[in-house]
Amino acid sequence: MSEHPGGTLPAPADPEPSPGEVPGPRPGWSPWRAVVGFGVVSLAADMVYEGARSVTGPLLASLGASALLVGLVTGAGEALALVLRLPFGSRVDRSGGYWNATIAGYALTAVSVPALALTPFLGAAGLTVGCLLVLAERTGKAVRSPAKSTLLAHAAGPVGLGRGFGVHKALDQIGAFAGPLLVAAVAGLTGLLWPALIVLAVPGAAAIGLLLWLRRRTGDPLREQALGASETGPGPSLRQAAAQLPRAFWVFAASAGLATAGLVTFGVISYHLVTDGLVSTAAVPLVYAAAMAAEAVAALATGWAHDRFGGRGLLVLPALVAAVPALAFSDSLGLVVVGVLLWGAAAGLQDSTVKALVAQLVPSRRRATGYGFFAAVQGVAALAGGALAGELSARSVPALVAVVGVLQLAALVLLISTLRARPA
Repeated sequence: MSEHPGGTLPAPADPEPSPGEVPGPRPGWSPWRAVVGFGVVSLAADMVYEGARSVTGPLLASLGASALLVGLVTGAGEALALVLRLPFGSRVDRSGGYWNATIAGYALTAVSVPALALTPFLGAAGLTVGCLLVLAERTGKAVRSPAKSTLLAHAAGPVGLGRGFGVHKALDQIGAFAGPLLVAAVAGLTGLLWPALIVLAVPGAAAIGLLLWLRRRTGDPLREQALGASETGPGPSLRQAAAQLPRAFWVFAASAGLATAGLVTFGVISYHLVTDGLVSTAAVPLVYAAAMAAEAVAALATGWAHDRFGGRGLLVLPALVAAVPALAFSDSLGLVVVGVLLWGAAAGLQDSTVKALVAQLVPSRRRATGYGFFAAVQGVAALAGGALAGELSARSVPALVAVVGVLQLAALVLLISTLRARPA
């Protein structure tokens, strides 16, 4: 199906559209307005969960967690946020419920993060509840991400997928920058983490309100498309859907999975920042905010480069990932900050330009399914990588650096294979 040439996320306008045709746009809603609308929603939501993620390591440590447990929980959280996109992505492609899944996922995050404020008052159960809430927040990410990415890809098509995802990610990162600063300010004033987590309920409520408004303004054309396709018979099973995705997609998924396995979670980095005495707990969100700023710049730059030069801009990703552990776990605060900034830049590529290439590698009607399979590969890698980083960072940083380097060399080979299979 071809994208509508004049707008994005249009609402039905013609009483009798031809089969397979996307209905006309609502008056006044250009593709850029829809992209920016999604970006503002993500800005508010990122204040919530990135604000919380900036202190996940110190919070769990204060509840009695070890470095290994922090690595396992944060790695498992990333795994859930990725692996569960497979069933949710396939489901929304069949049902057309892109908006419902997006709203439900954001709501789960908006509730789970402020609830973390209760954990210091739960005694021995606080650590267990804290771990479960961290996993619940990441599950919300899994519920919404395939559906939201599909809506965004549909919106960004007329203006360029790389630029669309890049601008969205930049707006997203403004929230990711502001959230940790808010947490740092409240934690600095009170000397406690739980009041800062309660404050994050405000941008969470704003994100839900903005999302509901955006749905009313843009309509739901992809639901009509999905329902029309379902009339021809039941959708393919997961095995059949996997077989329908091109080989280049799977090679790229393997490359991205290796990059994810090597990219140490910030929970492990922040754990060492505090336990090694490099920074105070209240200052950790400031370091994280700097990483989010680097992520925004990287997303914008690589998004522009993707539309101009193709996927070749992703060749820097393995190098960025390989450099992170050598710098982030050093004894020098300056080197640690550089490592954290490189960590943010690598995350920016993974969450913007990578998604743009996935959208180009799979058929448009199977984008949510493709995002789901892609994320599932990354999720398995994230779980393994989180455990690996948590264990090796406490035992032997040089061993961690060596293992990550080998993984990124393999990722680079697979990425080059992807780009050769699909000319830029």
